Amino acid sequence: MKETILKAVQDSIDVKKRFFEENLDNIIQVARVIADAFNEGKKLILFGNGGSATDASHIAAEFINRFKRERPGLPAIALNTDVAVLTSIANDYDYSEVFARQLRSLSEEGDIVIAISTSGTSKNIHKALDVARRKKLVTIAFTGGKGSRMASKSVYAFVVSSSDTPRIQEVHITLGHILCQMVEEILFEVPRKRLR
Repeated sequence: MKETILKAVQDSIDVKKRFFEENLDNIIQVARVIADAFNEGKKLILFGNGGSATDASHIAAEFINRFKRERPGLPAIALNTDVAVLTSIANDYDYSEVFARQLRSLSEEGDIVIAISTSGTSKNIHKALDVARRKKLVTIAFTGGKGSRMASKSVYAFVVSSSDTPRIQEVHITLGHILCQMVEEILFEVPRKRLR
């Protein structure tokens, strides 16, 4: 049993270390893109299914409330949190429409979208990315080793080189935390023009 625990921890460390070493420049660039969008009065929209839905909600909460410093809330929304909206769209149309339909209603050009899928194959994620492209939203994919199609539909893509769902999810939430910390530092570490 101890060996199983230690192996899981070491696997998590190895996957994270490799991912963050390979994606440092991309992470810095995306943090700046998100900070600039907030500074221009745009919002961050996140979505995912299952564990990725939880990550989307968690990351949105860190931006809306606070992460490591006292600061104004930042406009972020997770599309997977409203049960009435999700179930009405799934019932009246199809589950593949649950995020796309919300994006059509809630987003505006220049908003940032973070789509999260460990597999990268979820139909509702792909439909939402298609809508995001048509609406000229800035798309960011968090996905795993088989998510190349999802990555190709996004302006920025973070692909975890693993097929192990728990390891991919551990990278995704760490990435969300790091992006939130960096955005806070960019917007609030040094004097900047006020957010609208």
